[in-house]
Amino acid sequence: MTSLTAKLRKEKGVSEAGMIPAVLYGSGVENTPLEIDKKSFSKVFRDVGETLIDLEVEGKKYSVLIHDTQANPLTSELIHVDFYQPNLKEEVETEVPIELIGEAPALKLGGTLIMNMKEISVKALPKDLPSKIIIDVSSLNTFEDAITAKDIKLPTGVTIEIENPEEVIVQVVEPEDIEEELAKPIEDVNKEPEKAAAPKKEEAEPEENK
Repeated sequence: MTSLTAKLRKEKGVSEAGMIPAVLYGSGVENTPLEIDKKSFSKVFRDVGETLIDLEVEGKKYSVLIHDTQANPLTSELIHVDFYQPNLKEEVETEVPIELIGEAPALKLGGTLIMNMKEISVKALPKDLPSKIIIDVSSLNTFEDAITAKDIKLPTGVTIEIENPEEVIVQVVEPEDIEEELAKPIEDVNKEPEKAAAPKKEEAEPEENK
């Protein structure tokens, strides 16, 4: 399991240069203000997303999810991180990015690959949460072929939380159909999932201090 080290934050809302303010909370742990190295966190978050990681604080390890991040709306720079320790025996729901592999033969017919979702909601025990869902597009031989939610191969213990299993995730469309496909509404991947059923943090930092 991926590991990350954090320090206790001694002064609320204030962190050293190169550090991000954070908070640890959840099942069996008191709300604890932390700070974490910005570069180290960014690398881990890029590699594993919202999957379970080991967070070490002052020599003690916690199994946590990166439950929420906040960024500066102008610079997109991370300004705060929430680490949530879930009950490891209960399933959680979260959004997982989709990664495409392979080459679609239909592209050689002049078509364009259309990806209708970039993330998909899954449910699993915290230890089984995948960092990404991989879809092989090499089965898309014609413009009539499509990969739907029900076609996705999932790791053991993982289920997709989607209303319509026939929902098309990726397909290759004919050139004259591109504008029509792009005009279709895209699944709202930014909706808040029911992940971890996390309680509200007791720590409520003023926005300007994050």
